Amino acid sequence: MATASPVSVRDLARIAIFAAIIAVLGLPGSIPLGAGLAPITAQTLGVMLAGAVLGAWRGAAAVAVFELLVLAGLPLLSGGRGGVAVFAGPTVGYLIGWIVGAFVIGLIVNAAAGSLKIWRLIVGLVAGGIVVVYAFGIPVFAAISGYPLAAVAQGNLVFLVGDSIKVVVAALIVLGLNRAYPKALKN
Repeated sequence: MATASPVSVRDLARIAIFAAIIAVLGLPGSIPLGAGLAPITAQTLGVMLAGAVLGAWRGAAAVAVFELLVLAGLPLLSGGRGGVAVFAGPTVGYLIGWIVGAFVIGLIVNAAAGSLKIWRLIVGLVAGGIVVVYAFGIPVFAAISGYPLAAVAQGNLVFLVGDSIKVVVAALIVLGLNRAYPKALKN
């Protein structure tokens, strides 16, 4: 029977750093889209980076640590939001999707041993950072808000341009990090 390897101090430090990166990406604020809608924020970029750089488990752990701090009341979400109320609102599905999305990104990006493949990086960022987040966010938003699922899905189209830009930025950062310090991506 295989046993889980212990979490190293290095792992804990990397998880904490990426939780902090996600928090810092909320500082510029957000672009509100209207009453009840999720704002456009740079924090999804941090989620994408956490999964791509840290891998599946550590990336998801970094996002979970960030969200636990938000749950504890720290105003770390874009716009200075935090506390239990955030997790009772219609955007909670996106927050759940962030954790799963980081995990999926890490799985796809690190699916094969060896060098980082650009195509796998892009597929991972799109699958985890957009598809998974939307797959959790849209139905939960519809269920809590009472809006029809199709209307919420259509309303999310406005996010695709920004999320696509985040995919490109995340890919450039990860590729640059891999060139400058390849050990950073070794999970």
